[in-house]
Amino acid sequence: MNRKRLLLFPFVFVAFLLWGCETPRLDLSGAAATPIPVITLQAEETPLLPTAELGRAENPIILALPPSAGATPEQVNAAREIAAQFTKRTGYVVVVVAPDSYAALVNAFEKGNAHIALLDPLAYALAHQRDLVRARFAIVREGKIAYGTQFLARSRDGFVPYFDPPTGENTADAFTALAQFNGKKPCWSEETSPSGHIIPLGLLNQARIQTQTAAFAGSQTTVVRSLYKGGICDFGATYVDARKFPSLEDEMPDLLEQVHVIWRTPDLIPYEVLVFSTHLPEPMRDVFSNLIPAILQTDAGKAAFQTAYDIDEIRAANDGDFSEFRALVQNAGLDVSALLNGR
Repeated sequence: MNRKRLLLFPFVFVAFLLWGCETPRLDLSGAAATPIPVITLQAEETPLLPTAELGRAENPIILALPPSAGATPEQVNAAREIAAQFTKRTGYVVVVVAPDSYAALVNAFEKGNAHIALLDPLAYALAHQRDLVRARFAIVREGKIAYGTQFLARSRDGFVPYFDPPTGENTADAFTALAQFNGKKPCWSEETSPSGHIIPLGLLNQARIQTQTAAFAGSQTTVVRSLYKGGICDFGATYVDARKFPSLEDEMPDLLEQVHVIWRTPDLIPYEVLVFSTHLPEPMRDVFSNLIPAILQTDAGKAAFQTAYDIDEIRAANDGDFSEFRALVQNAGLDVSALLNGR
């Protein structure tokens, strides 16, 4: 490890931030390049607090890998390639961090130890609520940047469906459709699931509907099975349309007739959001935002984004695109920070 580089971050050796191995990397021209360091972030990392101008070697711009217990060498090298492309095209020094959790990553944004990252819906909602990030891109999955949630109930239990399958449209507003769940028992999937718990709860709270204590099924397919079987809960919520999961259709051929969609949201839950720190001045955010599509158009850049972030396609987006999602997360009344820490 280069002693000079260690001196750039005087707080690193406190043991909250650990330098990763610096292995050689090749730029697109094939010439040997300066190694890009990797920092491992933990939940209570010490802020770097550099005083140099942002983007210089003493105060680099920080690109975060997806949170993981351990990034693979392939992911690290791919992230280094992206960082190298940023540096080559802008002149700003960019380094890579490897957070061990979304809680650590949100904390890093707060302390100025992350500037560019891909966040899942819950981490994005929390980071935006704290005014730490701005959305610039959303990940495209199956042609969409977001997905919806749906309320389900057994047909034999007498609940009125306010969703019309042939048109794919609701026939009433949320308050009218969900009022029939007042005093009933829900089945949620996992506490941290946006479609299987948080957004449905936010909708119920928004409509001022009081329910019994929920049962947590552990997965969205188990919610569907529980409703089909009966006796566990009165209604549930899943992503659209969990009833058509292949194993469920094979197991319960009459599932669509027995478990009805009562009401369905539009596509409002983002898959993942590519964000920039509010510590990064807006002109710098613009520079990097404009570069990302260009890098993705190169074979090496596309391969690097696929390996590091599992990104095949992105679409320009802003925080306004997800305002309804964030409002419903707040309406749920849950401690999002605690949910992230518990994952």
